[in-house]
Amino acid sequence: MSFIPFLVLIVLISCCVAVFGNATLDGASQVSVLTAAAVSVLVGHFTKRLSWENLEKEISEKVSSCASAIIILLLIGAIGGTWMVSGIVPTMIYYGMQIIRPEIFLVSSSILCALVSLMIGSSWTTVATIGLALMGIGKAHGFDDGWIAGSIITGAYFGDKLSPLSDTTVLASSVSGTPLFTHIRYMLYTTVPSFSISLTIFLIAGFTMNVSGSGNVAEFMEGLDRTFVISPWLLVVPVLTGVMIARRWPSMVVLFLAILLAVVVSLLVQTSLVHTISGHENEGMIASYKGMMRVCYGNTQIETGVPMLNELVHTSGMGGMMPTIWLIICAQTFGGTLTATGQLEDFMKIVLRWARGTATLVASTVGTAFFCNVALADQYLSIMLSSQMFKETYFKRGYESRLLSRSCEDGATVTSVLIPWNTCGLTQSTVLGVATITYLPYCFFNILSPIISIVVAAIGWKIFKK
Repeated sequence: MSFIPFLVLIVLISCCVAVFGNATLDGASQVSVLTAAAVSVLVGHFTKRLSWENLEKEISEKVSSCASAIIILLLIGAIGGTWMVSGIVPTMIYYGMQIIRPEIFLVSSSILCALVSLMIGSSWTTVATIGLALMGIGKAHGFDDGWIAGSIITGAYFGDKLSPLSDTTVLASSVSGTPLFTHIRYMLYTTVPSFSISLTIFLIAGFTMNVSGSGNVAEFMEGLDRTFVISPWLLVVPVLTGVMIARRWPSMVVLFLAILLAVVVSLLVQTSLVHTISGHENEGMIASYKGMMRVCYGNTQIETGVPMLNELVHTSGMGGMMPTIWLIICAQTFGGTLTATGQLEDFMKIVLRWARGTATLVASTVGTAFFCNVALADQYLSIMLSSQMFKETYFKRGYESRLLSRSCEDGATVTSVLIPWNTCGLTQSTVLGVATITYLPYCFFNILSPIISIVVAAIGWKIFKK
């Protein structure tokens, strides 16, 4: 009975993807998730006689827990618009197209994103900044959107997973009772092989693909030079942003200041473009104010003279994040109903009975973390729930806590971006402008990590007991 809501959700989401395609997030997915939540309430009412007050309380707690993520999403929407109009991202694209050769673009983008994410500890920030620039470079070289997004996400999540500044890494180590750097060192046994295989695939693909983007590169460079003021001085903003992150400033503060810096640069350097966006080119301060407000909250259509480049430099600001936020609230509602009705706990009891040996225990942990990503649509909840559920089992069987923390990360952190209605999948697909289903087959690191985690456990490599 407890599996019925999950079955309903899977069927409805599958129908939405088949019928609506890339437009699934416009509302169909949200309705599907709320319908599954209603089914969960209905099943819970007839099987456990729940009070409506407890149900409302659980849903409210789940929704309120993602309030900070919603604010960060709005700030990411604004940073996408301001960094584009200010010329920061166009400058990265302009110089990147001259430096990165097409043959090594995919592997280079993964390594670059990995280094940035490792230093700042945030896959979301990495994708929203350097990732956007790499999307432009990849498109100019003629690569498919799925390959480009896959290489970016692979690098961003590799760095996020191993960074001591990453919130998911700190969370996984803390809830399992594992010292942070012990947790990070232990993850190397599954993370490095997964990333190495991914880089090999990207390297082979780069040399074997028939990409004919040389004409696009010249056309893109001409369009960017004609539309924006391109200058290496604009890169001071991302450098300052990196410094703020390295000093461990709160993410909301860093994002807000990065937006503020980009706004100042836009007004000083890209003045005519801002006035054009406002629709009042000859009104001075009013045009500047109206233009920057539109860049932060709404759609900006910038005419470059190159249709393909127009799509790339188009931004949607905070307003573009609203379907994502809408779905997050619906997903948290579904998670609240599952928790309040005990359906998630009922389902997990079956999993615990199946976990007998080392391999099956790790596979159960990884599978549970992935299942929580699907059901609860949040990587933080997935890490916490899977760790809490298996912590006592690992302790009783004599396993060190680092095996639990690694299994939770391998199952939760890296797979969250592969699920269309998960907060990570929603965010990255919205920021990059590439549907989750499109980039999913090319996120080799995210697919391989949970598999290699189970394989390592099966062969007993570096599996210790107390």
